[in-house]
Amino acid sequence: MAIAMKVEQRTGATKGDLRKLRMSGQVPGVVYGKKLQNAAQVTVSEKELSALLRSHPNAILDLDVPAAGKHSVMVSDVQRDSLTGKLLHVDFHQINMNEAVKANVRIEAVGDSAGVREGGILSLILHELEVQCLPGDIPEIVEVDVSELEIGGSLTVEDLKLPQSVEAKSDPQLVVVTVLAPQKELSEEEAEAQEVELHEAESRSEEAKHAEIATST
Repeated sequence: MAIAMKVEQRTGATKGDLRKLRMSGQVPGVVYGKKLQNAAQVTVSEKELSALLRSHPNAILDLDVPAAGKHSVMVSDVQRDSLTGKLLHVDFHQINMNEAVKANVRIEAVGDSAGVREGGILSLILHELEVQCLPGDIPEIVEVDVSELEIGGSLTVEDLKLPQSVEAKSDPQLVVVTVLAPQKELSEEEAEAQEVELHEAESRSEEAKHAEIATST
């Protein structure tokens, strides 16, 4: 079900205009889409947008675009201040409910890991999964069942169980979650080796994420 969100037309485009908008609690944005003759310059409430991004970042929105009518859209990009995290700009993209889209979905570990019961440490390495599916099929979260995961074990993207209508686009070999041995039981060499292994897994996840971003731009 689409969520209604109110936007208003934006006219000012100078840095001063944008600064005033942000100080008044508004976030400047742009609405793109095949059915829009021109990209629409809009503003949206920062409070409303922040709440949406916290609870339903991949929600289908029902936007009444000024001078263009109502359209189904999704948030396609958000810019934040690197220091404060304050919302600076948002892009909305008009969608066709019958055409597949890509989205990043939060990963959540579920279950009581066998390895954790033995004293291991559960480490979620990949926090988001890129998926492709129809807009109405985008899951709120992707659950990874760690119940059978023992110390030293790990699960990769290809181990995830997704709905039949949802396709994972992230590298299938990326490590999603692993169970590390308790530090107190490791020798100095083993602890160092484990730290290197974890760092390498995280690096592969970051490299894949950057590669996906580069490919999609």
